[in-house]
Amino acid sequence: MKTIFMFFSVFFLCSVSITDGLALTAHEGLLDALAEELKLSATDLEKAADLKPPLDDQGLCLAVIYHKTGLAPLWVTETGPGSRATIILDFLKKSEDEGLNSQKYKIGEISNLWTTTAPASLARLDTLLTYNLVRYIHDISYGQLQPLSPDNTAFAAAGDINFDVVAAMQQALGAPDLAAYLVALAPAHKHYQSLKKALKIYRLIAASGGWKQIPPGPTLRPGESDDRLQLIYKRMLAPGIQPPPKPEDKIYGPALQKAVARFQQLNGIEDDGVIGPQTLTAMNVPASRLVEQIIVNMARWRWQAHVLGKKYVLINIASFNLTAYKDDIMVLNFPVIIGQLQHQTPVFSDSIKYIEFNPYWNITPDIAKNEDLPHLRKNPRYLSDRHVRLFSSWEGDATELDSTTMDWQQVSPSRMAGFKLRQDPGPWNALGKIKFVFPNKYSIYMHDTPSRNLFSRTKRDFSHGCIRLSNPLSLALFALEDQGKGWTSEQIQSAYDSDKRVVVRLTPPLPIHITYQTSWVDKDGQIHFNRDIYSRDEKLFKALLNGNDKILMNIDKTTVDPDDKLNQ
Repeated sequence: MKTIFMFFSVFFLCSVSITDGLALTAHEGLLDALAEELKLSATDLEKAADLKPPLDDQGLCLAVIYHKTGLAPLWVTETGPGSRATIILDFLKKSEDEGLNSQKYKIGEISNLWTTTAPASLARLDTLLTYNLVRYIHDISYGQLQPLSPDNTAFAAAGDINFDVVAAMQQALGAPDLAAYLVALAPAHKHYQSLKKALKIYRLIAASGGWKQIPPGPTLRPGESDDRLQLIYKRMLAPGIQPPPKPEDKIYGPALQKAVARFQQLNGIEDDGVIGPQTLTAMNVPASRLVEQIIVNMARWRWQAHVLGKKYVLINIASFNLTAYKDDIMVLNFPVIIGQLQHQTPVFSDSIKYIEFNPYWNITPDIAKNEDLPHLRKNPRYLSDRHVRLFSSWEGDATELDSTTMDWQQVSPSRMAGFKLRQDPGPWNALGKIKFVFPNKYSIYMHDTPSRNLFSRTKRDFSHGCIRLSNPLSLALFALEDQGKGWTSEQIQSAYDSDKRVVVRLTPPLPIHITYQTSWVDKDGQIHFNRDIYSRDEKLFKALLNGNDKILMNIDKTTVDPDDKLNQ
């Protein structure tokens, strides 16, 4: 019996030793395969250790990441991918829901390698998961990399040139719940999330064929008859329009007129119910094009601050509109005037630091040399008639000059730019009676205006870039109501009506976000598709699409009710 026991003991120990050896050999094989996959020597890795590699250099990114994490697989073992690898693949596949292009993240190749046990294939799978995870983290956090384009206005704030691939990977590796970490990377605010829901709905509409094109024809007014009315009625079945319960024969009646007016409102067109060329063009935009528009605007939201604040101001350049929110509830909504095409209002986030009642207007050097100088050469009283004072320079000790006695024919544009021109407070002041200042590199601010008639226009791009407010007193109350003891509407009106210059600093400053959204969802859950006033959408979508149109029609087969409120 003792002999038999010793035999089985030796056999068991040998078996364990052989099994351990095989496992060790398999692991070593995977390590060797990973080193071969990285294709860099130990010396190369040492050189790369302290670098901050650009995201578009895959080889260097992987070399630095794996050097920092111990030159070992991060997501697979010798038996295959682990649970965290499954989470990564799931998020890469679902990137389409965020308006991203899943094909960019090599999900086809990753899926093909998923069941492999060959060391070289496992090493390849691990590096694919690593690199495409870090690309996804960047894209969902900051928006896709800024395209190499001279048109910086169209791609303003795209990407993050300071993105740290190693820090991003270390955060992912250190996350107790990788799925929760990845979910939290996208903007959580309702402006982004409601577009995400709209994307799902409009992809479904596009996949089902969208709507038929309405033939051209004469302008159609209420009470008139037209053979196109049946097609127009069917076009009004899109989400948010709510047409009459059935088509109205061949007469353009009141019920359909109401639906058309609502369509016009949602598309940035004067809502007169008249179906002219502009309205017909909007009706004939294919559903696939609206999918593109939603994708573009989701990308823009990822470029900006993901946390907007408990209380903030939002300017949408493309809709000529200001809204203000407190505890996620919209409390202000009114028209604004924004920059002309040649003086485009920039996109950025900042904070309103102070409000100035009865402000001076310091005229910019560009306006002075390009606009005021030609007027002065024709009329030397051009400045004095507008209550604009002239100073020798922008320095604090500059002397005041008499603009009516100068020989403006001899003043060059460059010399004109060196003068300081300041308009005094008063009813003539171009800034009106109140200014909201958030110091920034663009010299952009918000202000009142004496030209009130322009706010009735549907298209309101008339400024040099600054934002003119149709209702500045309501914004002042919103900003000042919780400052110190709080300002009342009566106190604000009194400061506004006086001739005294008063500066009120905000503590804390009030966040402001200036956006360019040609598609958004309103407080009633209805999606708007507005005009692209600066012609940015198409060039941006081409850059995002990069020749792959699968991003348009990747549809979650989950049942979608197109009549759902998009912001619920």
